[in-house]
Amino acid sequence: MSQTSAALGRIQPSATLAMSARVNALKAEGVDVIGLSAGEPDFDTPDFVKEAGIEAIRKNLTRYTDVDGTADVKEAVAFKFKRDNGLIYKRSQISVNSGGKHTLFNALVATVDAGDEVIIPAPYWVSYPDIVNFAGGTPVFIEGPASQGYKITPGQLEAAITPRTKWLMLNSPSNPSGAAYSADELKALADVLLRHPHVLVMTDDMYEHVWYASTPFATIAQVCPELYDRTLTVNGCSKAFSMTGWRIGFAGGPEWIIKAMSKLQSQSTSNPCSISQAAAVAALTGPQDFLEERNSVFKKRRDMVVAMLNDAPGLDCPTPEGAFYVYPDASGVIGKTTPKGVLIDSDETLIGYFLDEAKVAAVHGAAFGLSPAFRISYATSDEVLKKACTRIQEACAALK
Repeated sequence: MSQTSAALGRIQPSATLAMSARVNALKAEGVDVIGLSAGEPDFDTPDFVKEAGIEAIRKNLTRYTDVDGTADVKEAVAFKFKRDNGLIYKRSQISVNSGGKHTLFNALVATVDAGDEVIIPAPYWVSYPDIVNFAGGTPVFIEGPASQGYKITPGQLEAAITPRTKWLMLNSPSNPSGAAYSADELKALADVLLRHPHVLVMTDDMYEHVWYASTPFATIAQVCPELYDRTLTVNGCSKAFSMTGWRIGFAGGPEWIIKAMSKLQSQSTSNPCSISQAAAVAALTGPQDFLEERNSVFKKRRDMVVAMLNDAPGLDCPTPEGAFYVYPDASGVIGKTTPKGVLIDSDETLIGYFLDEAKVAAVHGAAFGLSPAFRISYATSDEVLKKACTRIQEACAALK
């Protein structure tokens, strides 16, 4: 008899978190390693948000709250959805959770049964298929290669839908590629979904405010109101507001899904941190002007990293439209050999070479479902990024 559950056996540890742990261990040993594997902005939480958290402590807002968020934080989330996306939700249509991953987990575990299919465009965030597997469902992958801008087409979506399809998961801007769907591209996908009314839609908009495209950000329930009643729009405070450790994610959607998520949460984590909820109210309703300032910094870093990686022999790095990642195609280095005679036969071998020889940590593309490639986060200083990209250029140049 196994000591762990069958559900646990269906998942793997997060590849991104595993690489971050490895980097931390190397740094503790005194190794000069540059970690570009973590998806975390390097800006501080805004002062007005921190002050709101401190004030919540002073007011003794340190007790249990409603399971899926206080009335105040739900009103703030509703305000954000109306202001930014033109979506109107009642408090009963909003769920607040301990981070965006918790939001996704609750929604999938509360709705997916064995045999249900969940369509996941690749490359995808590493946790999507594992959460589906944990719930007992079946991930169905659609590859959006670099030649398609790391996005899927309406024809691909149509071909993937079956009578067992429960959800389509959309992440724009994307982790890991930074690819972003325009309103027109979302409308084209929506036209397919309208022909299949049994398919629910989950949009992960966590990087909404890390946006560089010339057209405004759009989410699918916004561009196709006919999908409103079967779309769960997911977002959070982690990326835009540099609140990764505060752990606040949220979603707006049909009441029956929100109620199901609350039921699950009542028997797992209970409420998100009360202090973090108070800080989230400030973040969502307070000044937003700093977002544009931070985006200008991210965009400058993006342009520098893309240019330097495209100068590395064998790499082809598309220019992302959002988020703070690049996802270079590594086809040009597969099959080459390192100075020590190791064959680069996969992107996992390649990032092992980068870590061992160049002392740069990235995450291999296989973890995101599309190879050969790798993900780099450029949410760090210009100086560090230049140093890391120079090391990668030298490592690629050394391959034979």
